[in-house]
Amino acid sequence: MPIDEAIAFRPVRIAVLTVSDTRTMADDRSGDRLVERLTAAGHVLADRMIVTDDADAIVARLHAWIDDPQVEVILTTGGTGVTGRDVTPEALARVQDKEIPGFGELFRWLSYQSIGTSTIQSRATACVARGTYVFALPGSTGAVTDAWDGILATQLDIRHKPCNFVELLPRLGER
Repeated sequence: MPIDEAIAFRPVRIAVLTVSDTRTMADDRSGDRLVERLTAAGHVLADRMIVTDDADAIVARLHAWIDDPQVEVILTTGGTGVTGRDVTPEALARVQDKEIPGFGELFRWLSYQSIGTSTIQSRATACVARGTYVFALPGSTGAVTDAWDGILATQLDIRHKPCNFVELLPRLGER
């Protein structure tokens, strides 16, 4: 899809949340990959944290960032599988105003091209919560790369045509 070079790039302020019982900042390769991608694209890393696979902890962190005017987009990585500890989609459901079902559908379609039917185990999802976009990505570096390169890089670029998420940011809180 085309980028309209006549439009000035607008950096987006993005927070990255890794959901894991075992990862630390020293070995959070998926979080690192997201930070590398978003900063290379010209966006601003607003904050970065790791929380355990606990729905209440995830919801608390999401609420804090959703209420922070310096955060426009939240990218989570991890906790989107089907095991008992995978609760990120449930946490998003507790904060969302509107689901963005096409994100998960498109993510799984892209992921299918890389990992085949194993993509069915992903519950990647996205929503709008009080004027903030929240995207829940799987925890692997391949998955976050697929999500960023295949969807988020263009949808978080105001120059992307025919439409993008950034141009809608000022209108997300409309009633």
